[in-house]
Amino acid sequence: MPKASVKRLIECKKDQLVDLVLDIEKYPEFVPFCLASHVYERNNKGDHTFIIADLTIGKGPFKDTYKSDVRFDKEKSIINVTNIGGPLNHLKNNWKFVESDNSTEILFDIDFEIENKFLNLVMTKSFQYGLNKIADAFQERAQKLYQFNKS
Repeated sequence: MPKASVKRLIECKKDQLVDLVLDIEKYPEFVPFCLASHVYERNNKGDHTFIIADLTIGKGPFKDTYKSDVRFDKEKSIINVTNIGGPLNHLKNNWKFVESDNSTEILFDIDFEIENKFLNLVMTKSFQYGLNKIADAFQERAQKLYQFNKS
């Protein structure tokens, strides 16, 4: 199963980054290989947010849609994502946010397995590169949205 992790220090507030990650509807505007997104449910219960959403990911002739269960725990500053449908046998990813001064460190890890064994092998070889591109996209988006609004 492809596994990878990335850590970034981004100059903005933790709440701003959490909002950016939970704004799944906007992913096609800036996340590489994200062609479409759809949020079916979004519920807030106390310090928790629960989202059910689809992402369509692809490049060239390859594209697939998978459904995820996204859970945000505000107290722990963690977002946990698991797949509940689509071409993945398994998906778990976690976002952890740690704020200090005017910056926030993001720790993102992902562990997944695609049903198609050939694609799974291809993804294993190039996944850290792809994850870094995705992390770059979130960092650039945060800088663009929040560079003049750090309060």
